[in-house]
Amino acid sequence: MSATPDLLPPGRLTSLDLARTLAVVCMVIFHFTFDLALFGYIDRGTMGQPFWYYFARMIAGSFLFLSGVSLWIAHGRGIRWPAFWKRWIKLAAAAAIVTTASIWLVPGGPIWFGILHAMAATAFLGLLALRLPWPVTLALALAIFAAAWGPRFAALDPIWLVWTGLAESRPMMGDYVPLVPWAAPALAGLATAKALRLDLWRGAAPSPVLRALTFPGRHSLIIYLVHQPILFGLFNLYARLAS
Repeated sequence: MSATPDLLPPGRLTSLDLARTLAVVCMVIFHFTFDLALFGYIDRGTMGQPFWYYFARMIAGSFLFLSGVSLWIAHGRGIRWPAFWKRWIKLAAAAAIVTTASIWLVPGGPIWFGILHAMAATAFLGLLALRLPWPVTLALALAIFAAAWGPRFAALDPIWLVWTGLAESRPMMGDYVPLVPWAAPALAGLATAKALRLDLWRGAAPSPVLRALTFPGRHSLIIYLVHQPILFGLFNLYARLAS
C-alpha cells in the first residue's frame, strides 16, 4: 500500500544538509582544539576562554535547531511513525553508546545527558508541539530559554533527574545538554520551519559538488560517533611516533 499524498516525505533540502555540514565541521574543529589542549600541544586553559565556551554552545544549539527544522519537514503534514521511530531508535542507541564509552574515556565525567540524549528527548517534545501555531511554539521556546535564569530546586539534584537542567548543583559531565535551556533551540527550529512552511519546499537534485559538500550533513550522526575516537587514535599515534 502506498503512502497517502499528505504523508509523502518531501525531497531533501540541500540547504539543510549544507547547514548540517557546517555544524559538523565546527564540531570537529572544536574537538580537535580540545584534543590539542588535552594532549598538551596548546595551553590547557584554552577551552575555558570565552570564544571556545560560546563556540561550543553555538554548535550544540545549531544541531538542536536543525533537528527541530527536520522534524517539521519530515512530519509537518502528518506524523510518519515508522520513519520517526527508526530515527529515534538510532539516536537513542547512539546516546547509549556515548554514555557507555564516556564512563571510561571522557574527561570531565560520564555523559548521562549530552547532545544526543537532548535530541532524542526534544524529538518527543517537538511531537507534542507539532500542531501548535508557530507563534505559540516560539513562545514556548522562549519560556524554556528564560527558565535557565529562574529558580533552581534541590529536589531535582538526583542523577536520574539530570535531564531537567533545574537542579541546584550542576553534575560533573564531559557534555551536559539538559532540556532547560536546550529544548529552546529545538522548538525555535520547529517554529521557524512552521512559519516558513518548509514542509512544502522541494529540494532539487544536487550537483556532484553539492553532494560531496553535503555528505557530512547527511551522515552527521555517524561522524559524531566516530570522529573523536579517530582523533584520539591519531593523537596517540603521533605521540608514539614523536617520542
